Amino acid sequence: MAPAQRIPAPHRIAVRPGAGWAGALAALAIVALASVCAGATFVSPGTVLDALLHYDPARLDELAVRTLRLPRTLVGLAAGAGLGLAGAILQSSVRNPLADPGILGINAGAALAIVLGLTTMGSLTGSSTAWLALAGAAIAAAVVHLLAHRSRGPVTLLLAGTALTAILTSATSAVLLTDGGTFAQFRFWQVGSLTGRPVSVLLFGAALLVPALGCGLLLGRALNVQALGEDLAISLGQRSAPAKLLSSAVVVVLSGVATAIAGPIGFLGLLVPHLARLITGPDQRWVLRYSVVLGPLLLLLADLLGRFAAGPAELPAGVVTAVFGTPVLIVLARRKKLSAA
Repeated sequence: MAPAQRIPAPHRIAVRPGAGWAGALAALAIVALASVCAGATFVSPGTVLDALLHYDPARLDELAVRTLRLPRTLVGLAAGAGLGLAGAILQSSVRNPLADPGILGINAGAALAIVLGLTTMGSLTGSSTAWLALAGAAIAAAVVHLLAHRSRGPVTLLLAGTALTAILTSATSAVLLTDGGTFAQFRFWQVGSLTGRPVSVLLFGAALLVPALGCGLLLGRALNVQALGEDLAISLGQRSAPAKLLSSAVVVVLSGVATAIAGPIGFLGLLVPHLARLITGPDQRWVLRYSVVLGPLLLLLADLLGRFAAGPAELPAGVVTAVFGTPVLIVLARRKKLSAA
């Protein structure tokens, strides 16, 4: 049996995991508040509180908070948590530091399914959008694993995912370019954005996302055992096939729902687990907890940067994550240990 491929452990930051996680939660709360307050006009935290507790639609600032900025922030929290945790589970389960739902075609499969559904049916409800995204993500995940199943090396999986992503993205673009109505509705969603999302999609997606997040956080021990190698995992009483199947199912749900909510945002699932391991080391129980917090933190920061980087226009959050994620991918791909795996 082939030896397990292990993700190279980065140098760890000297911080207690519990204290660091509490600090990350505090930072997320501050960034979430800034996301609600910041915009073309600044809204004070007091006004935000009034909009939540004593909503007056006659006040334009409270109307903006309730109908635009709060939904935008909630989309960032949900999609960021889903993609961050999905990336952490995926990298650990396939033992590949370059694994990411965007790079392996999972997000692209969800996006294509939604676009095909919209073109076929004309309009989608919140539930149909989420179910289509899940179906597309599941099919893409199955295809990329079938393409790479003959080799356990990280390069084969990466190449298969990259090829599948290119094919699915091209198909999505072809559909959008031949259907003006679909293109007009989804041109910002296609690059990943937190704005203009129907509340029905967010609510239904959250109903699927919350249980998946809870289930994913419980996988830490199983992933730790799996990292020791299949033989040792079996000797410790863990069956690898069910554990891998459950991990794949959780990744599909997290990635599919996040894509349905915010569009195909790339590189977030790649960056977050590496940042988490810098703080926690290889213990997946802490890596997963950090990923749930760091994912929305980075996505909301990207969205805030996009609001002011190209003013008065805005850059979608997916564009910002791609700008910062691409150099990280190049650095990781050039690491000696990965090349020798």
